[in-house]
Amino acid sequence: MFQIRPVLLLSCLLGMVIGAAPAPGSEEVARPPAYGAWGFDLLGQDRSVRPGDDFFRHGNGAWFDRTAIPPDRSWTGVDVVLVQLVEGRLRAILEGGEPGADELARKLRAVYGSFMDERRVEALGLAPTAAYLAEIRDARSHEELAEVIGRPGTFNIGPFRVDIYPDDKAPDRYAVYLGQSGLGLPDRDYYLLPGFAGKKEAYRAYVAEMLALAGWPSPGEASAGILAFETAIAEASWSAVERRDSERAYNPTSLAELEAVAPFPWRAWLRPGGLEGRPRFIARENTALPRIAALYAATPLDTLRAWQVFHQVDGAAPYLPRAFVEAQFRFRSQELDGVGALPDRWRRAITALNGHMGEALGRLYVERHFPESARRQVEGMVSDLKVALRERLEHIPWMSPTTRAKAVDKLDRLSMKIGYPKAWRDYGALAVRPDALLDNISAAMIFEQQRSVRRLDEPVDRDEWTAPPQTVNAFYDSNQNAMTLPAAELQPPYFDPAADPAVNYGGVGAIIGHEFIHGFDDDGRRFDGGGVLASWWGEAEVRAFKERAAELGRQYGRFEIFPGAFVNGDLTMGENIADLGGLLVAHDAYRRSLGGRPAAVLDGLTGDQRFFLGFAQAWRGKTREDAQRRLLVSDPHAPEASRVNGSVRNVDAWYEAFGVRPGDKLYLPPDKRVRIW
Repeated sequence: MFQIRPVLLLSCLLGMVIGAAPAPGSEEVARPPAYGAWGFDLLGQDRSVRPGDDFFRHGNGAWFDRTAIPPDRSWTGVDVVLVQLVEGRLRAILEGGEPGADELARKLRAVYGSFMDERRVEALGLAPTAAYLAEIRDARSHEELAEVIGRPGTFNIGPFRVDIYPDDKAPDRYAVYLGQSGLGLPDRDYYLLPGFAGKKEAYRAYVAEMLALAGWPSPGEASAGILAFETAIAEASWSAVERRDSERAYNPTSLAELEAVAPFPWRAWLRPGGLEGRPRFIARENTALPRIAALYAATPLDTLRAWQVFHQVDGAAPYLPRAFVEAQFRFRSQELDGVGALPDRWRRAITALNGHMGEALGRLYVERHFPESARRQVEGMVSDLKVALRERLEHIPWMSPTTRAKAVDKLDRLSMKIGYPKAWRDYGALAVRPDALLDNISAAMIFEQQRSVRRLDEPVDRDEWTAPPQTVNAFYDSNQNAMTLPAAELQPPYFDPAADPAVNYGGVGAIIGHEFIHGFDDDGRRFDGGGVLASWWGEAEVRAFKERAAELGRQYGRFEIFPGAFVNGDLTMGENIADLGGLLVAHDAYRRSLGGRPAAVLDGLTGDQRFFLGFAQAWRGKTREDAQRRLLVSDPHAPEASRVNGSVRNVDAWYEAFGVRPGDKLYLPPDKRVRIW
């Protein structure tokens, strides 16, 4: 559940889940809730923990203690269980091979089959990428190498990245964005902080191993040069916190202007992708680009060629022989995230299809596994949530009447994408073969890149989805002012048609409210109702907002996850604001849904208690230490326990529901509770 910004686009072992949609005209079979008797797993609680001391453990402690992280995962929780369920359904679709399948299904099964044909992958070896590796080796100048790096359908990363997205200040048209890139580790902090020195050395060894597998001479020496080059890029790069500032990252420029301030063979690099002649670009990390360009120019060509060979085989590794797959797994999964086992090949095949033909696969998924009744029920909840947020916006005490009216207008113009797209992407021009895995993946990459370039001068398609419907997640897009709620997210415990409404509002209701609030978080607030990056707040209101947000950041910054390792309240600011605001809006909507009637007491729990427990249950999660340390420096989301505890302690109704009082560890005096939306 996160906010989509262009830089990102960029996925409970209990009971039943929503099944296939009924046939037209048929009645759905009634069933009990998937979790417990009314939608909450009472056996997952740890009632020995007071709600006011640790609400995450109060709601999930027994589940947390008895749950093991699967050996092929870096974490487990609600999303992992739902992802595994979706993967199983997709496998059945791909391996079904029913007669009369249409062309789309045949293409998907051809790509899936090419992935599953491990014997042929082994027999081909490096042959599918040999020609590209030869081009890298044969490049005779920095400019010639830049053109090779710019080739679509390859797996290089290059010193810069290029994206095509709606223009932040003119969201009805597309723009070409340019930004920093070049790093093989998860974040620049891995190169710069002493705490990651061991990971950095393991990365150098991994680079040498992959270069040796690719037949590169003197791989140990080359890996040292690559690490030094990437460390210099890291020193020049913006931090994850700095990249969250959309105003700072919006810097229109022409290619000539860019060449003057950041000398680099831009035209050679952009030419293969058909972007050399574009009249306008938007530079994101504009102060980093000149420094990275200078590093590229000053680095020996041999180092740059080795750097590109490494990134090509690293990116292509999932589609290469097992030696590459296992080497990548040992570093990227075992070393960085503590994962113990390589996922089954069929799971890796589905991951590849989701990444490169996701909407095609989503069309088959929705046809079989998404009931329209779920969409209708969620649409009713959305109406309640919008009314609840409108009432809050209309009474924000620190906003002027003029700005409050603009905030309400933004809410009124917010669009909802629920379940699946209105129109499906056409994959007719994509050609694939059942015996050419890497070629298929490259073809899909080229297909998507060319589709993006072709529409550069067309109006923005506001109905387009940025994630396929089989995604277990939800999204808000600032410059479209739109929320996306995929079909796969609408499953227990997030949403269960048979569950107590309190649990649904605490689950998917808080998720929807969370995405609504992203339009008003520390970055989303910069965009108006039309999705335009513009100033529509007064100075006094900006100050009032920042004061409240800063206090929330300080609260989260006190959560110590490991000794000396704390949540970064600035990096996680947007998600924390959305969690808190979404929970408040969902609670208002839940009470509104009661129509003035008192909620029933179930298993001794009031409606409000069930609502907050439903919220806690939706955030069940458990992460390996290595993976969590990575996320603390790179992920804009706080750990699950911090998201639960950090939100509820700022909600008055939670104190009332559970009798939280001074002396409890999460207790905050009323005047210290953050009140933003």
